[in-house]
Amino acid sequence: MHRIGLIISDNFQMLALSTLTVFEFANIVAGESFYQTAVYSEHGGTVRSSSGIGVDSAPLSAEVQMDTWLLAGVLMPTEQPATPGLIAFLQTSAHQARRVAGICTGAFVLAQAGLLERRRATTHWAHAPSMKRLHPAVQLDNDRIFIIDEAFWTSAGLTAGLDMALGMVEKDLGADVARGVAHRLVMNQRRSGGQTQHSEMLALAPRSDRLQSALEYARNNLRKPLTVDDLADAVHLSARQLTRLFRAETGKSPAKAIEGLRLEAARLMIEQGRLTLDAIARESGFRDRRHMREVFVRGYGVPPQALRQGRSASRAA
Repeated sequence: MHRIGLIISDNFQMLALSTLTVFEFANIVAGESFYQTAVYSEHGGTVRSSSGIGVDSAPLSAEVQMDTWLLAGVLMPTEQPATPGLIAFLQTSAHQARRVAGICTGAFVLAQAGLLERRRATTHWAHAPSMKRLHPAVQLDNDRIFIIDEAFWTSAGLTAGLDMALGMVEKDLGADVARGVAHRLVMNQRRSGGQTQHSEMLALAPRSDRLQSALEYARNNLRKPLTVDDLADAVHLSARQLTRLFRAETGKSPAKAIEGLRLEAARLMIEQGRLTLDAIARESGFRDRRHMREVFVRGYGVPPQALRQGRSASRAA
């Protein structure tokens, strides 16, 4: 039995509770009660969320021990820092757990407790500047869905907390169980997008629903050739109409916009370090590894090998 405790505090965000659903479904898929989950707060009792809904919780104490602690975030972490009691509990109990995770702005609580010093971590992109200012010793990477640094896990946002929980299931029970959970919850087993909430999509800044849909179609089908006709058919426009729409709203041709999406997807896969460069080229829709290298040099000024070597050196350090 692997015990998981979710710690909530006043004004916590309700979506943090959804991470427990991942572990619930892992039990169903695995066919055994591997995970046992519970909700805690500093003093126990009903804790009111930011949406006004109250949630029952058990009190924290020195006797409470978990294999995994999850820290729920709050809407405004700089205005509502963690209490001294919670910080003292984490400083004592975190090292007794197998892992400790901050969901979204829950990373601020871990940083406040000094648990992320000189560690790689992420948090919601909107709060990244505050994290850098308040906790400069944290090696913040605000372009990742979630980050693992030894026993400490952090996620980019609330929905990224689901990705992080699924990553824990994969680590505990294997890829097949994680895949089954993702299938049942209708979510991706691994999101290729980066945390800047799909930063290339933000940079393109589509205003119309049609263009947004075309870009979403492209991002979900990067392995395909993706001609202008393909995108136009997907959103029920002519190729000429779609090209004009791209130019008007993004200042780019459809081909250039898709290239940017491929480049970002490949970069994030390289950072994750799971696939070979040949496989990454295929997954992100480049003709081959050489083509991917050409686009990398043009877009980032360095070849993909340099990015991979840089990440390896960072981890070794």
